[in-house]
Amino acid sequence: MELRHLRYFVAVAEARHFTRAARALGIGQPPLSQQIQALERELGLALFTRLPRGVALTEAGAAFYEDACRILRETERAVERARRVARGELGRVRMGMINSAPFHPLVPRLIREFRRAHPQVTLSLEEGTTPALAAAVRNDLIDIAFVRPLLGETQGLCIEPLLDEDLVVALPSSHPLARRVRVPLLALSIEPFVLFPRTVGAGLHDEIIRACRTAGFSPRIVQETSQVTSIVNLVAAGLGVSIVPASMQQIHGEGIAYRPIQKPVPKARLSVIYRESDRTVPHLRRLLELAHALARQVRA
Repeated sequence: MELRHLRYFVAVAEARHFTRAARALGIGQPPLSQQIQALERELGLALFTRLPRGVALTEAGAAFYEDACRILRETERAVERARRVARGELGRVRMGMINSAPFHPLVPRLIREFRRAHPQVTLSLEEGTTPALAAAVRNDLIDIAFVRPLLGETQGLCIEPLLDEDLVVALPSSHPLARRVRVPLLALSIEPFVLFPRTVGAGLHDEIIRACRTAGFSPRIVQETSQVTSIVNLVAAGLGVSIVPASMQQIHGEGIAYRPIQKPVPKARLSVIYRESDRTVPHLRRLLELAHALARQVRA
């Protein structure tokens, strides 16, 4: 039995006449009669009672008509759903992000605009470190992630830079350097540092250490924590100073001050990663296109 048999049957059942049904279907009446007879032979029962002028459904035919209509409706819905998925209008995106990403206006705006444009694409969010998110993407646990510079194993991953933001100095608000408009990195040479471990984000960690060494010193790290909010709180508590992405200035708390770094200013790169095998997934491509468009606006 094929779907066309069901369509032919439903057309005859609704027209109550072979000739009128054939005309509506755009086929000849004899072939339509033959198809219905073949369907009845396959089912082993009569679907219609032949009348002098037209046909009437048998009791079995009436029951079959209800199910045939339901099957055709479900088929149409399945076809339309597949087409919408192919157009990127339906589906699911599992998104990961480092814990500092939500503080940059780009990421919340991306989520907001993507959900507005594609309300029927399910978007789930997961937070983690850059290495953990890279592993999750590679192992198909998430589809896309916003990360800092990725060092080490990148096989199977596509990495697309979005933007570079300035790093700034985070100081206790009572610190003498907080009175400066800009802080030279060398002025931090005697300060204790609060920083995240290299295992959390080797790329950004190395950029901070490299900038300090270029300025003429190696930072004295007295406390490590993987959460950027914890770094800010520990600095506010007077445990030391830190260097953080400029977007972290959105964390306003008592006892914390942020100051720009005197040139040359080190940068924190935000990139998006996804599996190479997913390059052509429609809803993922739409999300990436939107991310790059918003990043261009930020850079402008």
